[in-house]
Amino acid sequence: MAEQIKATNITWHHETVTRPDREKNNGHGAAVLWFTGLSASGKSTLAQAVQAVLFEHGCQAYVLDGDNIRHGLNKDLGFSPEDREENIRRIGEVAALFLDAGMIVSTAFISPYRADRDKARALCGDKFIEVYVHCPVEVCEKRDPKGLYQKAREGKIPEFTGVSAPYEAPEHPELLINAAERSIEECVGDVIEYLQSRGILDKM
Repeated sequence: MAEQIKATNITWHHETVTRPDREKNNGHGAAVLWFTGLSASGKSTLAQAVQAVLFEHGCQAYVLDGDNIRHGLNKDLGFSPEDREENIRRIGEVAALFLDAGMIVSTAFISPYRADRDKARALCGDKFIEVYVHCPVEVCEKRDPKGLYQKAREGKIPEFTGVSAPYEAPEHPELLINAAERSIEECVGDVIEYLQSRGILDKM
């Protein structure tokens, strides 16, 4: 989907309060935790659990969830490759705004294409943390809380990632989470430890 600015007579306004100012005020660094993986791999569950721990410790944190965003901001988009690209483009832009606000923002989207994730990374720079929530498709299908895999197998859902549409797994994610074998508590601990190792969080 081609990107273009249709508005005219617009000027970029530089802020007087910078991201480092906000980070200092918040007491922690800013980051984009980009959770990616198959449907039912545990992305949203993990992102919400990480947010709960961060919130408990007084951090400014927020989750952009795939389904929730499609109820509002991206309700005009379907699941064609072009719409998936635009879906992730918009989320990358929103995540960058949260990052600029000095927050730790988590995104929980399948985001199946490497090129789209790389564009989001380019927007967020070295604060972009790709978290690959790895879970074999057969395990995801057994979990299948929404019954989506079954519908996809029956041909009721076209272009379903992992069944009739591709998923391009991250080749070099900052963090690889084995969601099929580790508990949610262990997975949350992995994310928190990584944020601490990067200096985004102090020891809790």
